[in-house]
Amino acid sequence: MRMSEGVEWAMHCCLTLAWLGNEVPVSTAKLAAGFELPPAYLNKQLQALAKAGIMTSTPGARGGFRLARPLEEITVMEVVTAIDGPAEAFQCTEIRRRGAGAARPEWQFRAPCAVTTAMRKAEMAWRRVLAAQTLADVQAAANRRAPQAGEVIRRWYEQN
Repeated sequence: MRMSEGVEWAMHCCLTLAWLGNEVPVSTAKLAAGFELPPAYLNKQLQALAKAGIMTSTPGARGGFRLARPLEEITVMEVVTAIDGPAEAFQCTEIRRRGAGAARPEWQFRAPCAVTTAMRKAEMAWRRVLAAQTLADVQAAANRRAPQAGEVIRRWYEQN
């Protein structure tokens, strides 16, 4: 599975809204301009976040998006699921039953194959790590790496 670029966009938008203070809604156009992204496609991601209860959407000329909850209450896994859906990354198609395996007795296929077991185990670990990390954790890491990031973003949005 390749995570979609929408996940990156969504996470950056959540962090941006938090840095901006979340007092007033920020339009899709303004968020898109802040990252030089296509507004129509970004809006689909933002609507998905609103549907998942991560953001709220305010319609109208002065409308836009705000965080629905503090970053401490939003996990990275929630954002990934909102954007890419809940489907498992690995999809076993039971190819072991074809070709050379086609003549094997049915009882040999009752247990999941070792490939499926390994992939599901890895995916569960990945999901647990994403579920344990909040967007507040991500923001704290961003602030450590670029201490002025929030201020730079606030200034850009005030000027544009």
